[in-house]
Amino acid sequence: MKTAYYNAEVYPGRLPLTQAFLVENGRFVMTGSDAEILSALSDGDERVDLRGCFVCPGFNDSHMHLLSFGNVLRMANLAAHTHSLSGMLEAVRAFLAQHPPRGGVWLLGRGWNQDLFEDVHRMPTRHDLDAISSAIPILLTRACGHCCVVNTKALEQAGIHPDTAAPEGGAIDYENGLLYDNAIGLAERGLPTPGKDEIRAMLRAACREVNRYGITSVQTDDYQVFHGVPWQTVNEVYREMASNGELTVRVCEQAQFTDVDSLRDFAESGLEAGGEMFRIGPVKLLGDGSLGSRTAHLSRPYADAPDTRGFSLFPEDTLNALVACAHNHGMRVAVHAIGDACLDQVLNAIEGAMISHPRQDPRHGIVHCQITRPDQLERMRRLGLHIYAQSIFLDYDNHIVEQRVGEKLAASSYNWKTLLNAGVSVSNGSDCPVELPNVMAGIECAVTRTSLDGTGPYLPDQAFTVQEALDSFTWHGAEASFEEGEKGRIAPGYLADFTALGENPFEVEAHRLHDIQVLGCYLGGKRVYPA
Repeated sequence: MKTAYYNAEVYPGRLPLTQAFLVENGRFVMTGSDAEILSALSDGDERVDLRGCFVCPGFNDSHMHLLSFGNVLRMANLAAHTHSLSGMLEAVRAFLAQHPPRGGVWLLGRGWNQDLFEDVHRMPTRHDLDAISSAIPILLTRACGHCCVVNTKALEQAGIHPDTAAPEGGAIDYENGLLYDNAIGLAERGLPTPGKDEIRAMLRAACREVNRYGITSVQTDDYQVFHGVPWQTVNEVYREMASNGELTVRVCEQAQFTDVDSLRDFAESGLEAGGEMFRIGPVKLLGDGSLGSRTAHLSRPYADAPDTRGFSLFPEDTLNALVACAHNHGMRVAVHAIGDACLDQVLNAIEGAMISHPRQDPRHGIVHCQITRPDQLERMRRLGLHIYAQSIFLDYDNHIVEQRVGEKLAASSYNWKTLLNAGVSVSNGSDCPVELPNVMAGIECAVTRTSLDGTGPYLPDQAFTVQEALDSFTWHGAEASFEEGEKGRIAPGYLADFTALGENPFEVEAHRLHDIQVLGCYLGGKRVYPA
């Protein structure tokens, strides 16, 4: 049976817009005018009147953390209370009163950002948290995920003392209870390990939430979320959910590993996936930290903190070995690189692997690609890399980038339009739960280069057109996972994943793009939002 969707403004992945399309067996059959599509129906076929809404290919968030998002949905939401330290601490107290932990469970929260505090100009400390509770372990993660603060009870339970050495790629500020990057794991090892049923519940909740934003595909990093949960368990849950119809987004796993032996075993395991709903994507490597926590690795001291340049999370020889292992096993890498010094190391590793073991279109990628120099932009073009950008980061980073890295380096950073104009494939995402998976807000930031509060524009010559922004969340996302022939277009043979919006983004004022409502989200022609 065929289903005709008509009476719409349809962006099939190119201009001009059309009116209607036909779906059969989960795939698009044809597009055209209302008359053309309706005339192709037979008795018994279905007709769906889209009532004039705007329809585009289903949104593809090309870098996020779906399982982590599901976990964060159970925590204290600090992002809504980060305008002051006092307000954030009060929100933690309220959460504790409503959800008192039992049986040694820790109180967890995520989303604070010291740059947004209006009452103080510092990070929270363990002494702040001790005032909330000295008996219950508390761990509150910064919005970026590269820094957390814990109370004294948590330090005690994790076995962290003033003489504890920070692991490679991490830092410990014991006096203030602050842990950075790889040191966060010292505290998280004390958290209870979830079972498969709990993981499944988290993924179900996260899928429902991303569907609300019109997302039909995610590329997600899930293997390092919980200490004690092996990647095999994560894959088992995904495959089971795929087979019984519980997944309402298509998942491409960005498989994170931190040592060569584990990566080699993974690459040689057969990489069993779950059909159209779950597949293994690139090897995800975490190169450095974040700009907000000043742990992104810069080639020069931070302009507002001259005593640090941040740091890389891997020794150079380890990074080289991990990239070479993935490349030599026919896999690709997607490496988190925010600072330009980290990016130098990543580009060296990728180019070295490509020279030592040439192969056609490896399609390695850089995740974030924020602080860059002109020579690096050219090098990424020459290496044929894919860029996993997050335009929504401009909402916050517009306020800090120049003060963090200085005027000269800021002038060549977040240069995704330069890369796009040079022929580089640039997809878009949210890095959720760092940011909400709000695609329309991301599209607005890409088009305006301003924050949602109007701050900016920052480098307006780097602005995307509306069409380029839509493509970055659809077809270029599919390119990142070698699926550009399967999704990201409303075209014959493509998976019938599409999103219905309340207004036409080509006609809305740029500063109102984030106000456009998602009316419907369809996966394989079946509506998954509203449920």
